[in-house]
Amino acid sequence: MKQSVRLGRVDGITVGAHWSVAVILVIIAQVLAVSVLPAARPHERAALYWTVAVIAALLFLASLLAHELAHALVARRSGVAVRSITLWMLGGVTDMEEEPPTAGADFRIALAGPAASLAAGAIFYGIGAVVHFAGGPAIVVAAAVWLAVMNGILAVFNLLPGAPLDGGRVLRAVLWRRFGDREKAEREAGRAGQVLGAVMVAFGIAEAFTYRYANAFFDGLWLVLIGWFLIIAAASETQASAARTALARVRVGDVMTPHPELVFGSNSVAEFSNEAARTGQRAFPVIGSTGELTGIVLTSQLDDIPGSEKDSRPLDQISLPVPPAYRAAPGDPAAPLISRTPLGDEVSAVVLDHGRVIGTVTVSDLQHAVLRRQRLTTTRR
Repeated sequence: MKQSVRLGRVDGITVGAHWSVAVILVIIAQVLAVSVLPAARPHERAALYWTVAVIAALLFLASLLAHELAHALVARRSGVAVRSITLWMLGGVTDMEEEPPTAGADFRIALAGPAASLAAGAIFYGIGAVVHFAGGPAIVVAAAVWLAVMNGILAVFNLLPGAPLDGGRVLRAVLWRRFGDREKAEREAGRAGQVLGAVMVAFGIAEAFTYRYANAFFDGLWLVLIGWFLIIAAASETQASAARTALARVRVGDVMTPHPELVFGSNSVAEFSNEAARTGQRAFPVIGSTGELTGIVLTSQLDDIPGSEKDSRPLDQISLPVPPAYRAAPGDPAAPLISRTPLGDEVSAVVLDHGRVIGTVTVSDLQHAVLRRQRLTTTRR
């Protein structure tokens, strides 16, 4: 998921937010300002309700970040590199460069998030209790208790046994340990997530049309939205698992686009535009004067460069860095590339041999390789 706003870095991990975070912040603030807080402390000024509501909404966002940071920090302790954390409307996404190496690591990483949410809930409840017994404002107590309850609900909901929820990761780790087969465990967790999502959609539809209380319709629609997201996300993970299985014994050299056109970082954007138009290639490794890889540049980046700057701007200024995780050797296994977020949504790896670029692996390369392997398997059957 792309970050619309970059919020900073925490312990070297890039933290950002998707634009949909603004939607959930508005919804939370409205619920608190219009319903929760007036019920706890009637007849206060609207400005006070909204001030406390906005602060509570931001604190809830901070608790979501704590949830994802817990995943990220435990992942790093388990030897899994973490690229970024992105907050969005339905929670957060921790982007790990690779999958957990063992079932135990998978289990610990999955449980870290719900544990952090439970801890946050306990902290907010403690704050509410202290303010209450100290005779503090009832409106602050109500906000603190609401935050405690929401974090508790977040922890419990995330522990439901179905991908992509944390409970689905726990289920995957348990089945992985039992079967000794990670891919089989992932498929089962994905199927569980689809069933869980379907159940939530059914309950949401039933809730929306029972009219048992004033907000039943909107609550039901919200449940349908979450259930539909679970179905899609679980199906995506199941497909990714099938793709990794298809590429289980395939090497990077078997799927790469060999000998791509290279461009020098000192070349201008205008020169690159001409080269791109000539070859039809969409991703170009950028090299230095001695042939070393310095980055990668995509034709999709050209639209962001004003025409007046194309003659004077060198490619080094717009090229994307290629982290070590995205540098592969031709003999490396290809399956791990399936789970990797592509650079610029295009490149999964740059292939090097003794420091020299000999190929690239794009999303299209992986898709074609998976289809070939699946067709071959079907033909053999």
